[in-house]
Amino acid sequence: MNKAEILIEALPYIKEFNGKTFVIKYGGSVMEDMNLKKKFIEDVALLKLVGINIVIVHGGGKRINGMLDRVDLDVQFVQGQRVTDENVMDIVEMVLSGSVNKDLSACLSAHGIHAIGLSGRDSQLLTAEKKYATAEDGSRLDLGNVGSITEVNTDVLTSLLDAGYVPIVSPVACGTKGERFNVNADTAAGAISGALNAAKLILLSDVKGLYKDINDEDSFISSIDIETTEAYIQNGIINGGMIPKMTCCVDALRRGTEKVAIIDGRVEHSLLVELFTNAGVGTMVTK
Repeated sequence: MNKAEILIEALPYIKEFNGKTFVIKYGGSVMEDMNLKKKFIEDVALLKLVGINIVIVHGGGKRINGMLDRVDLDVQFVQGQRVTDENVMDIVEMVLSGSVNKDLSACLSAHGIHAIGLSGRDSQLLTAEKKYATAEDGSRLDLGNVGSITEVNTDVLTSLLDAGYVPIVSPVACGTKGERFNVNADTAAGAISGALNAAKLILLSDVKGLYKDINDEDSFISSIDIETTEAYIQNGIINGGMIPKMTCCVDALRRGTEKVAIIDGRVEHSLLVELFTNAGVGTMVTK
């Protein structure tokens, strides 16, 4: 009976989401834990089978670092950001567009789901411009082949979605002059979600969601809007690594995404719990 009640609780959400488009950013611990990865693939397969259009954007920072160590390639950092020269870019593209991307595609295909792996460079899916860091004196600091997305070729994605495919996108973008750019996966997912006017952007994270104080469980924020998010960034309540993630959420909403959810990818089947139960598991960001 408990199982039946769970299915009944999910029914209105299945009806609501049928035919809608979700963009899921896949990264963090869920990528490195084989059991969590298996659960994630099962979740995505189920979402697809109940009629939800899915686009996956993946990261791969830990695997990139591992490969850089294996080839003994010296890497510079500027303000905590990896400087991506041409040699590093070769590794980034090999790991993201080659290894991680095709592995995800194969895993989903094994469940009978039509999945296709894409680089942001395919058909100019993601176009970017060079991104700089800013020094304390206001001057620009060169990060190499690190980019900010300027345009998303939605025709490619909508054609694949209409044909029943799950596009899996690696965040490697092209420049207008043929350059290659490494793009933050959260940022890429937000840009794609906004361009598609997705019903929901879901960011898998290594934390439960947003906190006023990460050391105080009682300070967890289950829901927040754009105005409050920007105020929290301004006054320092949102800080550190959560700033770019929350900025991505705000940008996605302003570009056309209806809702954004940050959920803990370390929890088994967190996607299903977030989408098909009344309680949810993460932080919802709304307009």
